[in-house]
Amino acid sequence: MHEPVRILLADDDRELNGLLAEFLTMEGYRVTSAYDGEEALQAVRHGDIDLVVLDVMMPRRNGMEVLRELRQHTALPVIMLTARGDPVDRIVGLEIGADDYMPKPCNPRELVARIRAVMRRGQTQASDETLRVGDLTLFPARRHCELEGRDLELTGTEFDLLELLMRHAGEVVDKETLSVHALGRKLGVFDRAVDMHVSHLRRKLGARLDGGDRIKTVRGRGYILVRG
Repeated sequence: MHEPVRILLADDDRELNGLLAEFLTMEGYRVTSAYDGEEALQAVRHGDIDLVVLDVMMPRRNGMEVLRELRQHTALPVIMLTARGDPVDRIVGLEIGADDYMPKPCNPRELVARIRAVMRRGQTQASDETLRVGDLTLFPARRHCELEGRDLELTGTEFDLLELLMRHAGEVVDKETLSVHALGRKLGVFDRAVDMHVSHLRRKLGARLDGGDRIKTVRGRGYILVRG
């Protein structure tokens, strides 16, 4: 029997927090609630958390500050809750390293679907294969990546994007395929999530030895991981 997924629900709106916590509990999740940024960080430090649902606007420390600190220490999956119609929050959150985002007020059933998609992507695969492209090495079963023999810290979404690009190195992978594989959803109109995650991944990978980009943009089509 599998242990229930442990979710930290960080939102200072106590009514919404309570409603979401009740729904998630009914869906079989183990929920811990936090009502400000400091409380959220403490819960991650002292509890066994599998995924964080993190509101942007919170007292003491806002969601962006919490996410920024989390990303210094962990690749724990994070779904951001952002104010509806505010693309700036979504873009900044993705830049910092959020795995996904949802506008508020959110539909509880959609939140569960997003949680399942993020957790499914992060599950260990029963495979001992190793992917190598130049000085990049990926171990899918261990969710581990090395660049020039050194550990490379990636978020779950970044890992999934890189894995798909490495499996198709030298080929163009369209944004729709990347979105379905790494975010668990079809690409929406004006959806920049894939672009932001790829941008973040580029910065972590750095340039190739010849100074060129490791991941190239093919305008109007998608992205390609350069071989060698």
